[in-house]
Amino acid sequence: MKQHQKMLLGIVIGTGAGILANLVAHGAPWLEWVVTNITSLVGTLFLRMLLMLVVPLLFAALVMGVCELDLKQLGRLGLRTLGYTVVVSSIAVLIGLVAVNVFQPGKGLSDEARALIQQGTAVKAAPAPSDTSVPALITAMVPNNPVKAAADGDMIALIVFALFFGVALAVTDTEGARALKGAIQGLYDVMMTLIDAVLRLAPVGVAALLFTMTARLGFGILMQVAAYVGVVLLALSLHMFGVYSLSVRFLGGRNPIAFFRDCRLAIVTAFSTASSSGTLPTALKVAEENLKLPRNVSRFVLTAGSAMNQNGTALFEGVTVLFLAQVFGVTLTLPNQIVIMFICILAGIGTAGVPAGSIPVIAMILGMFKIPPEGLALVLGVDRFLDMCRTTLNVTGDLAAAVYVARGEKDPAADAPPPSEA
Repeated sequence: MKQHQKMLLGIVIGTGAGILANLVAHGAPWLEWVVTNITSLVGTLFLRMLLMLVVPLLFAALVMGVCELDLKQLGRLGLRTLGYTVVVSSIAVLIGLVAVNVFQPGKGLSDEARALIQQGTAVKAAPAPSDTSVPALITAMVPNNPVKAAADGDMIALIVFALFFGVALAVTDTEGARALKGAIQGLYDVMMTLIDAVLRLAPVGVAALLFTMTARLGFGILMQVAAYVGVVLLALSLHMFGVYSLSVRFLGGRNPIAFFRDCRLAIVTAFSTASSSGTLPTALKVAEENLKLPRNVSRFVLTAGSAMNQNGTALFEGVTVLFLAQVFGVTLTLPNQIVIMFICILAGIGTAGVPAGSIPVIAMILGMFKIPPEGLALVLGVDRFLDMCRTTLNVTGDLAAAVYVARGEKDPAADAPPPSEA
């Protein structure tokens, strides 16, 4: 069986068994013993394995994501791509946050139900920001000690340090810097291997977490999951067919309908693979053959974009954090939501372009704001489908960015004289 099929089987078994147990033995001492000592333990261990990878993965991914821009050589092309990515990612996260606040898919659970979900919480949350004023948040972004910031769970400071580090590494052209870059790439590769290993345990972990949740709450919790999925799909659709259409028309000077028609192959590939990196060869083919973009532009923008232009992922992370905060009754003020938006934008640069690459980032943000990480069971249960949808948005966004950056650029290969005949 493929991994997503195993995940689906775990979802069905965990949810079905939990609902059955709730109907047959709700409140029974033996069921509470099973939930507390077996399923909750297995689920918590799975979550802890995810959380232990957050700091090294986030640091390595952000450093390499910025480093690959090669800022010294790319100049205008790199700055245009980076500027476009930041602006469009900000709009994506904003759309997601507005949608969650308007529809509030996580509202409706009773205080008793929230208390049941949080029973047995064994994952220690990182400290939430104590001062949420704008000057304090800006000051806290720059760490006195990045190692201490990582140990304390101060991920904003760690992200900013990683960005500074990545820029400095990109502009330092020495043998030692090149060796360091190779070492950080090696760290990233090892972290991705570990993530893959942990996700192989996901069917068991998700089944255990969903059994724990549904055995305590019954069928009602599934209705909120459906509402959450609906809000995510609505926000993704608004960004894809609204923002990208406007971008292609006014920034790229092209017909949006023709753009989506020409991108069909890349869109289908992204949806089926749920991997921006895996779709890169197809996206390059579409950009050069269908969209007729200059090769030097398309190759740079799409290669960098597969790692850093993760609009759909940033949107998904913001929606998920606010949804789980609503589920658990955690109040997030406007400054809190601005911090979450900032983290999601930056994390979109470093989130791995592979299936489920955003889960560690979500786990990190949940810890920052003391939102019980057990809620990830709700997300993991539907993550494969939503991953396919947000990857489609990511890849389409890469192509839209390439259309914008390519406007006014010439293809050096096209200007080269044809080879002389012998």
